[in-house]
Parts: sequence; C-alpha cells; structure tokens
Amino acid sequence: MLRFLVRRVTGAMVILLIISAVTFWLFYAVPRDPAMMSCGKNCTPDVLAQVRHNLGIDHPIPVQYWEWLKGVFVGREYTGYGHCDAPCLGYSFANREPVFATLMDRLPLTLSLAFGAAVVFLFLGVGAGMLAALKQGKFLDKFASSASLLGSSLQIYFVGYIAMFFLVSKLGILDQPSYTPLTEDPAAWFSGLLLPWLVLAIIFTANYTRMARSQLVEQLSEDYVRTARAKGLSRANVFFRFAWRGAMGPIVTVFGIDLGTLIGGAIITESTFSLQGIGRLAVHSVDQSDLPMLLGVTVLASGAIVFFNIVVDAVYALIDPRIRLA
Repeated sequence: MLRFLVRRVTGAMVILLIISAVTFWLFYAVPRDPAMMSCGKNCTPDVLAQVRHNLGIDHPIPVQYWEWLKGVFVGREYTGYGHCDAPCLGYSFANREPVFATLMDRLPLTLSLAFGAAVVFLFLGVGAGMLAALKQGKFLDKFASSASLLGSSLQIYFVGYIAMFFLVSKLGILDQPSYTPLTEDPAAWFSGLLLPWLVLAIIFTANYTRMARSQLVEQLSEDYVRTARAKGLSRANVFFRFAWRGAMGPIVTVFGIDLGTLIGGAIITESTFSLQGIGRLAVHSVDQSDLPMLLGVTVLASGAIVFFNIVVDAVYALIDPRIRLA
C-alpha cells in the first residue's frame, strides 16, 4: 500500500506540474495585456514598462514560470512587496493581494458547500437506489427511476432561481443563501447554506439513485449472491455483506470525482447564489486576466481532483481484496 501511495503521489505531482505549465502558457495566448489594464489613463511607454516590471511579466515566459514554480517551494522576492514565503503563489494583478491568502480565505465556503451537499446527495441518492433495487419492478422502483430521470435533466441555475423565488422570497421558509463561518455561528452557517445544499442534492441525487439501483440489481443477480441465499443467510445479510459491497466500487469512484470537482469550485452554484467561493474567484480571475490568481485556482482545483482520485484508489483496495492483493 505504501509503494502504491508513493507512486500515485509522485504521478499527481507530475500532473499538477503539467497543468500549471499549460495554464501559464495559455494565459499568454489570450489577446489581453494585464499591464495595460493596470496602467491607468495616463499610460506612457515608460509607465507601461514599469508596470510590466512590477507585475513580473517583463521576462520570457519560461523564466516567469520558473520563478513562479520556485516561489511555490522556497518563496521568492517581489518588486514592491518584499519576500513572499512558501508556498508563494504570487500576488494578484487585480487587487495586489497574496494569492495563497485569498484562496485560503475563500476555501472554507467552498469546502462547506461541497461536503454539506455531498452528505445530502449521497445519503438520499444511495438510499433511494437501495430501495428501488429491493423493490425492483414495483411502484417505488418506478417512482425512483422516474424522479431520477427528471432530476438529471435539470440544471443548477434553473432549480436555484426557482427555489430562491418560492422558498426564500415568497414563502420565507429558508434564509437567503449566505456564508457564516462555522466557528462563529453554527446555526447561521447551516441555514445560510441549506438551500444550495438542497439544490445540489436535487441534481446529484438523480445520478446516484440510478447508479446505485443498476449496480445493486446487477449484484443481486450474481451467482455468489444466489449461493449465499441458498445457504440460508438472511436477506439483510446477503444484501449488505455481499451485494452492497460489490456495488460500492463505481459509486465510490464517481463520488470521489464529484467531491473533488465541487471543492475545485462549484462555479455555477456559487454564481447562482452569489457565494464568494473558489468558483466565483475563478470567474473573476479569467475576466480580469489575473494570471497569479488563475494559476492558484487551477492548481487548487486540479489538486483536489487528483487527491480524491488517490483516496478513491485507496478505498478500492479496502473494498476489493483482489485489488489489494494485486
């Protein structure tokens, strides 16, 4: 297991390195000069050159990337800012704030949104899929299948605005979506994020219901499950000890990808509910041609996805002895 984790972590670092290099190169393919945006109205060639120097974009692209990469591991000196301690992701072109500090300031909201929604849609989706598989062909199965088909066809921005209009503006059942740190006021934290959690759950629950149902129906028809039944094991024992364990693999895989993607920034969700998380930060960094912030968001999002893929592989080894032995 240790060798496996070392190998996967090494591969993840290489992937993140490639992603950061490609993002850095693509930034300069965009026909927008961040120095011109920061130069102001009285922009002369000398002032423009000074702005480029202050932003650190007056060197060749490979040199700029090397300086940025060096700052991530050992820190670096910035003109007008002094020394930036590692992990140094630079300073924003737009607001001159440290990128790493800005990411850490936005990350708690995104983590709260991602994990809270994940608990809801995993519990509801897998639970509905289990009931549908146990009641295969009956009314409950048909209802769950129809509801999941409807839910998978909906979009977050559509459901979000409809939910806010009725549940917040008209009926006043839920609070306006907002973020309060959990350590400051747990009740306000919960009530402010409840509506985004429910909207995300509507979208994601549909996929997990269909997946859990199809996997469990397939497992219940396997020979080893029928053999366990023939030996006289109880229905609950057969279901949870054999069928459910065999169906967990694909569900764990998709859940890891979904969770990593949400932590990387639920752009549409945060934009719909005006939440200032990593997703909104990504949109603003693209609009403002803010390379340091864009790189920071990209590395964070990619790192979250890669990390949860490693976790999924480790969980696979715990679930399936064949993978562990291999």
